[in-house]
Amino acid sequence: MAQLFEYGKQFLIIGNMNAITYKEVFPKIKENKMWLGVFSGAKKYLIPDGVNFKRSNIEVGEDGKRYAKMGNTVWFTNLDHGRRHQPLNLMTMEENKKFNSKVKKSKTIYKKYDNYNAIEVPFTDVIPSDHEGVMGVPISFLDKYNPDQFEIIKFRHGADGKDLAINGKTPYFRILIKHKKKK
Repeated sequence: MAQLFEYGKQFLIIGNMNAITYKEVFPKIKENKMWLGVFSGAKKYLIPDGVNFKRSNIEVGEDGKRYAKMGNTVWFTNLDHGRRHQPLNLMTMEENKKFNSKVKKSKTIYKKYDNYNAIEVPFTDVIPSDHEGVMGVPISFLDKYNPDQFEIIKFRHGADGKDLAINGKTPYFRILIKHKKKK
């Protein structure tokens, strides 16, 4: 990947979503030099004839060939695409609380981090439209990230340099974002 950037090449690379967490990858995403492509998520890959591939996620297609299903596959690219600039539809914090209390019987969905002045947003679908501060979102947010709508602040660590924590517990890797100010 370093060579691609060094020589200014355009690229489309298929990889595991967890590569977002790599120290060589996340800075490029934050700097808006690389992003996720369209059609990220579960994919099926053809298993060549003669390959002994034993996994529980094997399917036989209508064509009689074997396919392996991989759940967290994404495209890493620097090729711009239209979906990347489509704004996320968001609800206000109050609308999210009302919705959440009906679905999960809980009124508190936005907890504060112990070591960073930000709220935890457990799912991309509940990013509030009216929160002016910083929000921690799952790495899967990058599949819907619109650089015109949000700014990426940092990755994973609180103000103390340690992993973000809520009541002493560390959620899986989080990206800290905030809404961009409309001009």
